[in-house]
Amino acid sequence: MSDTHDFDLIVIGAGSGGVRLARMSAQRGAKVAVVESRYLGGTCVNVGCVPKKLFVYGSHVHEDLEDAAGYGWKLPLDEARFEWPTLVANKNAEIERLNGIYGRLLENAGVTVIEGTASLADANTVVVGDKQYTAGHITIATGSWPVVPDIPGKESVLTSNEMFYLPQLPKHAVVWGGGYIAVEFAGILNGLGVETTLLYRGDLFLRGFDEDIRRFTEQEMRKKGIDLQFGVNIEAVEAENSHYKVRLTNGEILETGLVMAATGRKALVDGLGLTELGVTLNASGHVVVDDHFQTAVPSITALGDVIGTPQLTPVAIAQAMVLSRRLFGDGQGDMDYSAIPTAVFCQPNIGTVGLTEDEARAQGHTLRIYRSEFRPMKHTLSGRDERCLMKLVVDDETDKVLGAHMVGADAGEITQGLAVAIKAGATKAQFDATIGIHPTSAEEFVTMREPVA
Repeated sequence: MSDTHDFDLIVIGAGSGGVRLARMSAQRGAKVAVVESRYLGGTCVNVGCVPKKLFVYGSHVHEDLEDAAGYGWKLPLDEARFEWPTLVANKNAEIERLNGIYGRLLENAGVTVIEGTASLADANTVVVGDKQYTAGHITIATGSWPVVPDIPGKESVLTSNEMFYLPQLPKHAVVWGGGYIAVEFAGILNGLGVETTLLYRGDLFLRGFDEDIRRFTEQEMRKKGIDLQFGVNIEAVEAENSHYKVRLTNGEILETGLVMAATGRKALVDGLGLTELGVTLNASGHVVVDDHFQTAVPSITALGDVIGTPQLTPVAIAQAMVLSRRLFGDGQGDMDYSAIPTAVFCQPNIGTVGLTEDEARAQGHTLRIYRSEFRPMKHTLSGRDERCLMKLVVDDETDKVLGAHMVGADAGEITQGLAVAIKAGATKAQFDATIGIHPTSAEEFVTMREPVA
């Protein structure tokens, strides 16, 4: 490796993508440093996927306790008591454990961790505090940050970052937005006993998901008591002691104890000095890269949320594997963004992979659609009015399964397995030839025989 710089690679940002790039590059013999200003593991570990999933588990316990009665368990539900500080403290302990694991992974790989806020003095020099470090390659992996719209009273509006450290839960909460984070936190708050209203400016949340999935999720969330209001936006928030008045575009005023905005995220590039060096940002503020993560400056690459690709931890990790190989391996490898599976941990969960019905039709496919809606076996005894939806999008000419979509318990777990099949190009005939696991909800994906459209 080069003897003219302090490091072969400096990674700015120790999120999932940055840590993976640093580790893999160091294992390939590169001298690597990572600069991090907040916490090891980035958004996913600290204020994203991991703590969110823990909160989802916690918020679902009340339903599990209620369901127990149908299975012969006599529980004094009226004596059950939820302690929010306990959940937060236990979550914090788990995150600290994970932070330690990330630190040890980097240390064991021989990566130097530099704590502080980075900026670029030139195309090969990173400044942290009063020190400068040089490298042959610099990778921007700083991720993204929540955005609150510029309205009167925006200083009273929380984001997902703050939600993980609330000192106490309110009696009523307003969640503002229509994406993953909004529907997930609406379910979390509702499950923990908070009267919850979700506001979204569009006609239906979860834009980009299959239309049947969106409609079915709306139905299930309403049944759980969440107040969903579409076609409306927030004009202003007024603070009154520990409560807030939320003025809506339809003229209504909501009184609430908490307002959370899940209205988008922006690339975290402020203060890095990228544009001064010639790195191009697009209209949305993301770093512009080519298919090999190369920016307009030869020594600077970027990956993860900061480049505007799907904001999913596994995507950033996969990008890191490709980039490490290109920088310090055989120079080969490309990132494949097709058939990326994803889950929304609303309640019930969503799992999806491949094309939606609308996407497939827009691409010119003639389709067969298979859809099944049913009451999961668990609730035949629990008595809960919760249903499950499964859907397959199939190309009629080739019989290839183009997409699989589900709303129901453990949808993410089930969809991960389906993603392998769809990535491999499985046909509907191969789905049909696969023996189901009985009795499970998942077996429905291999027993749907008659198309509905």
